[in-house]
Amino acid sequence: MTDAPARPSPIRRGGMMLQSIIFAGGTMVSRVLGFARDAVITAVLGASQTIAADAFYTANSFPNLFRRILAEGAFTAAFVPSYSRKLTGDEADADRFASDALASVATAAIVIAVVCMLAMPWLMYAINPGYVDEPAKFRLAIVLTQITMMYLPFIVIASLFASVLNARGRFAVSALYPTILNIANLAAVLPQKEPVAAAYAASISVLVAGLLQASIVWWFARKTGARIRIVRPRLTPEMKQLIRIGGPNALSQSATQVNIFITGILASQVAGGRTWNEVAARLYQLPLSLVGVAIGVALLPRLAQALQRKDHDEAQGSMDLAMVFALALSLPAAAALVSIPFFLIDGLFTRGEFLAADSAGAATLLLHFGWGVPAFVLLRILQPAFFARDDTKTPMKYSLISVAVNIVLGVSLFPLIGLAGIAVATSTAAWVSVLQMAAALWRRDVYRPSRQAMSKMARITAASVIMGFALAAASYFRPVYEAPLHAVLEHGAKEISLVVVCGLGALLYAVLLFAFGGVTLAEARTAFKRRKGEAAAAPPADLS
Repeated sequence: MTDAPARPSPIRRGGMMLQSIIFAGGTMVSRVLGFARDAVITAVLGASQTIAADAFYTANSFPNLFRRILAEGAFTAAFVPSYSRKLTGDEADADRFASDALASVATAAIVIAVVCMLAMPWLMYAINPGYVDEPAKFRLAIVLTQITMMYLPFIVIASLFASVLNARGRFAVSALYPTILNIANLAAVLPQKEPVAAAYAASISVLVAGLLQASIVWWFARKTGARIRIVRPRLTPEMKQLIRIGGPNALSQSATQVNIFITGILASQVAGGRTWNEVAARLYQLPLSLVGVAIGVALLPRLAQALQRKDHDEAQGSMDLAMVFALALSLPAAAALVSIPFFLIDGLFTRGEFLAADSAGAATLLLHFGWGVPAFVLLRILQPAFFARDDTKTPMKYSLISVAVNIVLGVSLFPLIGLAGIAVATSTAAWVSVLQMAAALWRRDVYRPSRQAMSKMARITAASVIMGFALAAASYFRPVYEAPLHAVLEHGAKEISLVVVCGLGALLYAVLLFAFGGVTLAEARTAFKRRKGEAAAAPPADLS
């Protein structure tokens, strides 16, 4: 009798920032393709001058809202710690737990998708009340959203297997599989010439991509040794616990996404507004995906393990490290978005049916989303400090307050200053949550940034402000240095100048950051160094 082949080692080890950089690198590939996808979609579908783009972005955003809440908010924060603990013990028990979780979350996603598809003619009045005055856009949005809603079950299943891969220390696949959606959208839209036909093609490609994503991530999870089966949904004590933990997490983790969705509802009242909102989101959510999510991926399990060992120095050091690196990467991004919003949008998206007026509208939103970027990222850093201590109610409470602030401010400011008001409301709501969480951690003496961390944050801020002024000057003098390019190039002058300016701005910031001592080379090497015996993190990829 021969022994059964051994499964692959269930967990791969690595340092917190190393895990983050692997995750962020894969996400960067997805985001670059996302830019290409949105550039093609906006060029073909347009914005304010057609009905197609607003309708498609409605169809794209609605299932994604549920995906972020169901899969990446409630499910991940509840599933990952339990699965990771079981994986370090009885792997068969971990597989059984994951199989039950798959059955539960997939069933919930299918029910939500079917109900929304059937109710969409009535739901659209609440999702996009601004479309009511444009019957053709209203009808198109209904049909396209009914098509894309079935993407939800596929991506929820893919998210579960991505969480399994991350728990086993395999970050590359879970970070890269979102690229399938971007590639499918590009392949569907590129041959199209007519906006409405392109919107239908893009919506159908979303379904195809969802099936491919779920299949590929399942296959890779199985290759790592996971034996997750299709079972009947059962309300076991473990699943009840998953739901109990997941409910508050759903609200606290997804407040930013709910606020973004509310912004979209208000934006629907302006022709092209939802498309402008999506274009601005493509830029300001990039730091959230690459920095906040990536560091949060590694921070939660590291904090939980430090607290389990009652190693308060390690918990303090992990939070300080996460805060410093989060601000070192998000503050310069915010400075760029605030100082050159039109330069960025114009260089990346103004072409075809997407006009300069559309870029100006999107730039107005981007400017005010930009100063909220550090808050969006810090939320991902502060929430694990509560979750690692099994406190889900406090973040939930602050998230509900954030949503209320966003609604009140958005509804109040929109009639006064237009689309800029809804962006101001979303950024303000994020900062309100950050201040509440930071104050609660301080009062409880759970986390107070060390003096060294505070000093570094101040130096990072100084470097970012200087870079922001430099970029603003480059934008002001743009006609001067673009004129020679226009003289010799028929196309591409604005794109070349944008790449050069952003490259020089990044170089300037890097020099200032190290010169001011915001981050030292030794600290960077330590942050990314593998640490023997440290468990891998296990949250999901950001899929947008």
